Amino acid sequence: MSDRSHSLLNIRPNIPKAKITLEMTDAERFQNEALRPIIKFQNPLLLAAFANYITKHKNRFHDLVLEKRLEYIENAIQKDIKFRNSLKGMIIGQFTLEEYQKYIQNSSALNKRMMGMVIDRLKDQIQFFEEPVLV
Repeated sequence: MSDRSHSLLNIRPNIPKAKITLEMTDAERFQNEALRPIIKFQNPLLLAAFANYITKHKNRFHDLVLEKRLEYIENAIQKDIKFRNSLKGMIIGQFTLEEYQKYIQNSSALNKRMMGMVIDRLKDQIQFFEEPVLV
């Protein structure tokens, strides 16, 4: 294993709930071994990227009710290809060479999993995007 791979694996958080079993598909295994720890590790960057996305799109997000905000997150990631590719880059850049080799064998399905996980993570932390209340 290269120094880069070793370093990347060492900085990732451990996720005890991300179980690995013999019955798992390769995609599920990749999700639990690589995607979950990377997305958790990159969480502050993902939050900052979406906050910047909101600002660049004239803060329309803040005018929406909760249900529409959740839709906004989903639409931003699914329909804005530049933004989606930026998020994918933040995650793929954390792959080891070995993980990248696995990823390119099934990138379409893994991209769907990856973006679904990012959407869920942003939705679960929607309070992060609240505008500060001035007193």
